[in-house]
Amino acid sequence: MRVGRVFGVPLYLNASILLLAVLIIVLYGELAGQRLQLSPIGGYLVGAGFVVSLLGSVLLHELGHALTARRFGIGVRGITLELLGGYTEMDREAPSPRVDLYVSLAGPAVSAVLGVIAVAAMLVLPDRTVADQLAFQLAASNIIVAVFNILPGLPLDGGRALRAVIWAVTRDKHAATEVAGWAGRILAVGTALLVAVLYAMDVLSLLALPLTALVALTLWHGAGQSIRMSRIGRRLPLVDLARLARPTFGVPTGTPLAEAQRRAAEAVREATVALLVTDSAGRSVAVVDPAAAAAVPEARRPWIAVDAVARSLGDLPTLPADTDGEQVLERVQAHPAAQYLVTAGEDVVGILHIADLARLLEPHRKMNT
Repeated sequence: MRVGRVFGVPLYLNASILLLAVLIIVLYGELAGQRLQLSPIGGYLVGAGFVVSLLGSVLLHELGHALTARRFGIGVRGITLELLGGYTEMDREAPSPRVDLYVSLAGPAVSAVLGVIAVAAMLVLPDRTVADQLAFQLAASNIIVAVFNILPGLPLDGGRALRAVIWAVTRDKHAATEVAGWAGRILAVGTALLVAVLYAMDVLSLLALPLTALVALTLWHGAGQSIRMSRIGRRLPLVDLARLARPTFGVPTGTPLAEAQRRAAEAVREATVALLVTDSAGRSVAVVDPAAAAAVPEARRPWIAVDAVARSLGDLPTLPADTDGEQVLERVQAHPAAQYLVTAGEDVVGILHIADLARLLEPHRKMNT
């Protein structure tokens, strides 16, 4: 849910943030109420205040990343706050190890500064007051966030910093990403083991187990995604749209689907073609959706016109035939679609199917056609 803009950066709230708010208001509200001798309602209000303060701290952490990225010319699509914190979505990767290092460390630096400010507030505020309790929780949460995020493993900020250092030394960004990803998986396993040990020692309660287990699972998944993207990155130079795009074969509007498929098979026997629908002037106006066409029973295909299973060319994103692999991946991530028009000037020279691109970039991963 989009809730506004901060310094020009779109701000979104994930629905999971509601779960975080309820957990903190109930659990922390009861603890604060007992410690400060407040009524149940007063305790819950303190819990709500802590939720707002915590979200503000996470937002400032992410703004550290976003504004630093923007300082180096990297566009920021938005900041999302969710159950386990937040993340900043940028429109491209850092262009150099130095920029990657600065952007990755900006967030933990902001959290560390907020933690120090909260500690200073604790020292001057009266003990066992609402303000003192909130300052303590803000100090603890920000310092924990700063320390935890600086751990050297993706997807944490410290993992990005580790990647930047390895990238600078080896000049191989993809190898650096994979190393930092495996470091993240080691951290995930270590986190899970630490949680189990702390629970066995009665340091953690049963209620804390699900959240800490979720942190470990999130780390494992994020690290795996980083490893996957590093392997994809190595294969990006293989992307050649002129060869990867399916050749086109045009049929007039109103042509039965079975007849169009027969003509295409006869005309191009050794390749999978993309069926284009042409108007009365011979201009291409639509492309047949393979999934929609395959869903039509063979017995009905002679009675269904290609138009019924086609999409207007105007609805498809375009890719110039000379677009390199990295730009293709950025375009696909920014504008997800099943098909893309591959163009040379004003001419459509082929149709890129996302499944074909996926098979090239991840040959060992099972893909749907």
